[in-house]
Amino acid sequence: MSNSPVRAQAKGAERVSGEGNSAVGEHGVSKRAKASNRTDVGSRATSKETSTALPKTTSKAIKAKPAKVAPAKAAKPAPAKVAKLAPAKPAKPESRLAMVRRARKINRELAEVFPYAHPELDFRNPFELLVATVLSAQTTDLRVNQTTPALFAKYPTPEDLAAAVPEEVEELIRPTGFFRAKTKSIMGLAAALRDDFGGEVPGRLEDLVKLPGVGRKTAFVVLGNAYGVPGITVDTHFMRLVRRWKWTEQEDPVKIEAEIAEIFPKSEWTMLSHRVIFHGRRICHARKPACGACPITHLCPSYGEGETDPEKAKKLLKYEMGGFPGQRLNPPPGYPGRPAPPLGASDG
Repeated sequence: MSNSPVRAQAKGAERVSGEGNSAVGEHGVSKRAKASNRTDVGSRATSKETSTALPKTTSKAIKAKPAKVAPAKAAKPAPAKVAKLAPAKPAKPESRLAMVRRARKINRELAEVFPYAHPELDFRNPFELLVATVLSAQTTDLRVNQTTPALFAKYPTPEDLAAAVPEEVEELIRPTGFFRAKTKSIMGLAAALRDDFGGEVPGRLEDLVKLPGVGRKTAFVVLGNAYGVPGITVDTHFMRLVRRWKWTEQEDPVKIEAEIAEIFPKSEWTMLSHRVIFHGRRICHARKPACGACPITHLCPSYGEGETDPEKAKKLLKYEMGGFPGQRLNPPPGYPGRPAPPLGASDG
């Protein structure tokens, strides 16, 4: 009986020892601890193997990607400092006084170039000048001068022309163009001179402009060249040149006449008209001015509109300036050019 408790204790110890063997290793280390150690070692080994086995890209992918940062823009180089140039000053507008002085100087220089300037219509009395001026519309003075000798030979007075047969007058003036309308005008003015002015051409502007086919231009031609009354003749040449020279910007002949009359003294009006018209016919042409042969280029604000080469420009000159016959069959004394040939003759 005394051995029972001891045996019981021994059996209990064996049970504990058996249970202990299940949890403790051979070297007295707990099985759980060993297992734990194996797990830790295994996981370390696995972790090591994994990290060594993964490719670099994968390992980089595993790493947290840094936040994208926009690349800094390259700073623009500071522009080189350029000295600021003052803008070119626009040409100062010509004053009224400067224009008047320039215009008068042009007139003086044209007087030296064309001292022989004159009306380029052949006439022997106021009646012939009046009729010739009416016929000169839309044609040249040369063609009128070639036509009027036969007309005045047959109808020398207003009374003769007023009583003429219209068809016969038309045939005589046919070369001037618009012969039917012109026949009506010259026969009408002849009748008015006969009936209202005793067969004489009046010497007043207000009377002349009442005649058929007579305007201010025709009236001033007659007044200035037949009666010595100053007047400005605004024909196509005059209009073109005074605008090129910037004397006026007007386009209406009456307004042009008024503005030019304010620039020049009245005593210059008639000869100014002749000089400007001479220059327009011989040098400063409508389509191709002979700028290279012009004597007043230093005064012309439109220089360069035409031919500037001197040799080429010389070939553009007309009448006596180019060595050719003038427009009059009977030019006045002192005219340097050759007389124009009669109708039907050679113009060479």
